[in-house]
Amino acid sequence: MKYLAAYLLLVQGGNTAPSAADIKSVIESVGVEADEARINSLLTSLEGKGSIEEIVALGETKLASVPTGGAAAASAGGAAAGGATEEAAEEEKEEEKEESDDDMGFGLFD
Repeated sequence: MKYLAAYLLLVQGGNTAPSAADIKSVIESVGVEADEARINSLLTSLEGKGSIEEIVALGETKLASVPTGGAAAASAGGAAAGGATEEAAEEEKEEEKEESDDDMGFGLFD
């Protein structure tokens, strides 16, 4: 990841085609030893793919198809379950009543 970050920093700085030596100098400027094999692997994987903007745009389209499991999945699951969410809410209310300290006559931190 640090090699890709160094590559992107160089591109952002105006170097449209960073070399292995450029990447190595950025990595070593922060006190980290650079691995030539990883740098060469990165450059080989980026070779012939177009500009970095095109590569990022392609990656964004791929990420858009990845399910995140967040709110969208919860709403889709809730819509599919229908009345199940209402039943779950009622069960939670019943559990809250059962777990209340008021029923026991004392509080945990009294």
